[in-house]
Amino acid sequence: MIREIYENELNELLELYLHLHEESVPEMTDHLKSTWNTIIKNENHHIIVKEVNGKITASCVCVIIPNLTRSIRPIAFVENVVTHAEHRGKGYATECLNYAKEIAKKNNCYKMMLLTGSKEEATLNFYKKAGYNCKDKTAFIQWLE
Repeated sequence: MIREIYENELNELLELYLHLHEESVPEMTDHLKSTWNTIIKNENHHIIVKEVNGKITASCVCVIIPNLTRSIRPIAFVENVVTHAEHRGKGYATECLNYAKEIAKKNNCYKMMLLTGSKEEATLNFYKKAGYNCKDKTAFIQWLE
């Protein structure tokens, strides 16, 4: 089943993020709870999950960003694409990305953007196969401390 996350699934999502780049599940602090509350109540912030046998096995985030150009059409930004290591290669992340694309279309977005830190050929080919390209734009990142 592909769907948006339920409010009570934060812990399961944080466990899945161990397969992204996190080294540990963060402590359930007031800051974490407040951030989760902000995300879950934001109609422009979508956490998409793939559920298999009652467990979240893949996910991505799709944020709709209001925009004043391109006929006042918003932008969809995709982030945190992850599949549990034991479930990779089954198309689950592709299903999440396709769901994100439908959200973007429903919101009249004129484009979707996705960044990856991976240089792995298989990962880059995965995103290309999902319809993304790395030729139209150049991304710059400035990390803040």
